[in-house]
Amino acid sequence: MTDEEKKELLNKVKVIAVVGISQNLNKPSNIVARYLKQEGYTIIPVNPNYNEVLGEKCYRSLVDIKERIDIVDIFMRSEKLMPIVEEAVKIKPQCIWLQLGIINESVKRLAEENNIKFVMDQCIKIEHTRLIKGFM
Repeated sequence: MTDEEKKELLNKVKVIAVVGISQNLNKPSNIVARYLKQEGYTIIPVNPNYNEVLGEKCYRSLVDIKERIDIVDIFMRSEKLMPIVEEAVKIKPQCIWLQLGIINESVKRLAEENNIKFVMDQCIKIEHTRLIKGFM
């Protein structure tokens, strides 16, 4: 996606599922989710190990969520992505976003074959700060 496309996406979306979120305040998934929540997005935590994260109900999987998801933001190792992205394709978000350091060409192809925008190896917090807030 181009910077302009990412900026447009981040300006219009409201609901972001954070897959692989941790309750540990020092983990990147928690830091990013807190930032997005502070910026006014609705955050939906997804991690089968927790009932609640950041004061929000935490879901076991994407398909358990009844609310419409705009972006699926994933914090998981590359080799564990395929089942998550297959689930994401079923709920048809506008975008699947793999965080910094997460690269998987197979899931990228799957998303693109299903006409879902895809961002890989980029931090949504950094991109939001750069494109929306104009910092960096």
